[in-house]
Amino acid sequence: MKERRAIGAEYEKKAAQYLEGLGYRILEKNFRCRTGEIDLIAKDGSYLVFIEVKYRSGIQMGEPQEAVDSRKQKKICRTASYYCMTRRIPPQQPCRFDVAACLAGEWKLIQNAFDYVR
Repeated sequence: MKERRAIGAEYEKKAAQYLEGLGYRILEKNFRCRTGEIDLIAKDGSYLVFIEVKYRSGIQMGEPQEAVDSRKQKKICRTASYYCMTRRIPPQQPCRFDVAACLAGEWKLIQNAFDYVR
């Protein structure tokens, strides 16, 4: 069995391809800082989108998007704030948080999966 990190990297790459096929423009992959990590950052129309990628090989562990709980949402939001600050993204820039979920090879995109969480 592949190491979890390698599997994650593989599905993040597949997610980027899937999203590009939907018209997203990928700006960054695996943005990391002390507060956390964001798998993908993209533009979708006028939106700056922070995307969490989740993969499950089968339903026994639940739906992939269920893993993005409130604790994970807070971490992603803190990291997104840091990204915007360091990249000098203006406060009026519309942003949203999406989840790209893959269950047994089938992709599902949940746009605006959660709101900014403090």
